[in-house]
Amino acid sequence: MPNQTAIFIRPTLFGQRQNQPSKPLSSTRVAARMGEPDRAIAALQKLLSIPYAGLVALGSPLTPALLHLDPMFDPLRKDLRFQKLVASPAPNDTKR
Repeated sequence: MPNQTAIFIRPTLFGQRQNQPSKPLSSTRVAARMGEPDRAIAALQKLLSIPYAGLVALGSPLTPALLHLDPMFDPLRKDLRFQKLVASPAPNDTKR
């Protein structure tokens, strides 16, 4: 049954608008848990590149620190690409 859930969620990964970060992040977590590191890391790279508008933005911004703490990404911890994302600087906000 988990495979059917992953198939249902995956098509929405890149189809979400930028102001809805929680759905693509959830899909990314599913991809990581389902053993799809390439898909998960590509999505994480995209999510980390999206600028945010501080605390008033819809949803919480994804940061390398949150990646480090989230146990859903444990299957990716040994992947060098994931380690690079976790070690990268936090994204800048769009406030001035």
